[in-house]
Amino acid sequence: MIRERFSLAGRLALVTGASRGIGRAIAIGFAEHGADLVLVSRKREGLEAVAKEVEALGRRAVVVPANLGRAESIAALAAEVERQGLAVDVLVNNAATNPVMAGVLDLGLEAWRKVFDTNVTGPFLLTQAIARGMVARGRGAIVNVASNGGIQSTPGLSAYGASKAALIHMTKTFARELGPRGVRVNAIAPGLVETRMAKALLESEVGYAEYVKRNPLRRHGLPEEIAGAALLLASDAGSYANGEVIVLDGGAVI
Repeated sequence: MIRERFSLAGRLALVTGASRGIGRAIAIGFAEHGADLVLVSRKREGLEAVAKEVEALGRRAVVVPANLGRAESIAALAAEVERQGLAVDVLVNNAATNPVMAGVLDLGLEAWRKVFDTNVTGPFLLTQAIARGMVARGRGAIVNVASNGGIQSTPGLSAYGASKAALIHMTKTFARELGPRGVRVNAIAPGLVETRMAKALLESEVGYAEYVKRNPLRRHGLPEEIAGAALLLASDAGSYANGEVIVLDGGAVI
């Protein structure tokens, strides 16, 4: 049955940026479909709250705080996963940052590096660490949360857009390399979604009105609408998807 192919029963998923927004929605959606979770984000308090939601659904939740913008923190995360004997079947690289909105002539090097450390180098290092186990077992699914900003440019967001374009390219390259070894790699490219990161635009009367005007659905998205695509790509329902980028932005990029 098609419905059964969406099941994640018996699988363990590691989700970064899991304490709120899209990451939380993906974690809860996965738990609803039978997965156990490794929940990763910078702050333990937010992760503990999501862990309680996961456990209320009858699934196991392991909390591992980590800063995905620091190589040493990612190494410690990978070591903890190995120490606990956690065989990760699904990796969701969702954690991201966008600390500044500035034109190219005003964008500082420190901000540029921070964006790339978290949005590009973080997924690269974590994928390296987790995919080794997937390859050894001959199966796995990796879902990268990119952005439609990696496809269509937005003035003032050059660092963020470039980082997400890099993540999309990494997705396609990793898919070609890991696919023959049983590991699928895909990406989701959301548009404007109701998250803390998007708060400034959501609360900008002029900016939001302009966004809605360009969007055929005339609205922004919700985290749960992104989680559905993640479930497809993580489960056997999406078993023939590899190297794909699913754009979820209401048709803003067509």
